[in-house]
Amino acid sequence: MKLQKILSRLQKLHPKEIDLSLDRVQNLCKKLGNPQEKLKCISIVGTNGKYSTIQAIRAILKEANIKVNIYTSPHIQKINERFVFNDKEISDDNLAKLLTEVEEINAGEPITYFEILTAAYFHHAKNFDNINLIESGLFHRFDATNIIKENLATIVTTIGLDHLDWLPKNEKTIEKIVYEKTSSLLNSNIIIARQTNKETLNMIKKNISSNTSKKIIFNEQFSCSENENGFIYYEDEIGGLKLPKSNLIGEFQIENIATAIATLRSLKLQIEDGHINNGITKIKSVARLQEINNGRIKDLCKNNKIFIDGSHNPLGAKVLNKYLESLNCNKHIILGMMSNKDHNEYMNYFKNITSLTTIDIPNQPNAITGQELKQKLNRFPNINYKKSIQDAIKSILVSNNDIILITGSLYLAGEVLNLN
Repeated sequence: MKLQKILSRLQKLHPKEIDLSLDRVQNLCKKLGNPQEKLKCISIVGTNGKYSTIQAIRAILKEANIKVNIYTSPHIQKINERFVFNDKEISDDNLAKLLTEVEEINAGEPITYFEILTAAYFHHAKNFDNINLIESGLFHRFDATNIIKENLATIVTTIGLDHLDWLPKNEKTIEKIVYEKTSSLLNSNIIIARQTNKETLNMIKKNISSNTSKKIIFNEQFSCSENENGFIYYEDEIGGLKLPKSNLIGEFQIENIATAIATLRSLKLQIEDGHINNGITKIKSVARLQEINNGRIKDLCKNNKIFIDGSHNPLGAKVLNKYLESLNCNKHIILGMMSNKDHNEYMNYFKNITSLTTIDIPNQPNAITGQELKQKLNRFPNINYKKSIQDAIKSILVSNNDIILITGSLYLAGEVLNLN
């Protein structure tokens, strides 16, 4: 309860949820002694794949006995997930103490919620001599995380259309998004993950052409492929690796893992092939094609597989559908989304869906209602609306081997996991 009261106060320090500027967070960090300048960081920017890439790096480093701090957003179930130190989520009490200290030093100055959380992370992270994995938020150029002056590397994951409501009306383009995410990258190492097309990759290359960093690009300096026997073959300038199948589901995850490996091998840390082999079979994955194996939600469909995935943009839908198309079974989708997403564009990627059930996302006033979502997607022949997740699952007529996928929002994923 104490932590919730603090978080509620912090949310009232600025009238806007997001106000793209670096001034406020820089001023607060200056009062804190500029802790961000004392950290060893790997920055992760992009649209999709950031979480999985971070978790792959984390798993490999853990096998090598190298501890990490991690800063990500948003959280799925609780805010503590955003603050990982020494490979452990911060406790409620310690987070409350940290935020109270930073709040007092801020002294009531206007600052957005994300900005003060970012400053708090930097302030606490300086106490650990660890590698910091820093996920950039909405965009990168004016993101609160973009105040560090040097880093070990920057990872550019797949870039696509998302958060268009934060862009000027005449600049809602992939060119603008690529510019915002890549034009201010630091000079160190830049690792570029596989992009959806050559045009996007060429835009990235153009934006970083004057950056003196070493550039490590998928299918140029590193590559990966899956063997028919399930093995992954990875290759870069150092050499090749025959790797076991990862515990993550989906072909796109192999590319995220390859990006993680390329990053770590470029830094010449004390990482052996065995650390990579073992690490990629132990990657943490929450709400990214996560199968629910037990709990209250699983009890509602005991004889069928049920997955939760937090994808919420067209790029996420594309790779998710690619995985679904590889399955020889009927697929039932339960969908909840936020109002500011392109709902039709998201669902356009899903083919051969047996049924679609729209729902309301609980506790999210900025979500589109399930009834409105159903009306927007009424071209789907077998579409229904149910108010709750439980009602939606119970309403689906499943046969043997059918699967249920709950998707459309990380906020929905969090609600499902909390219910479960």
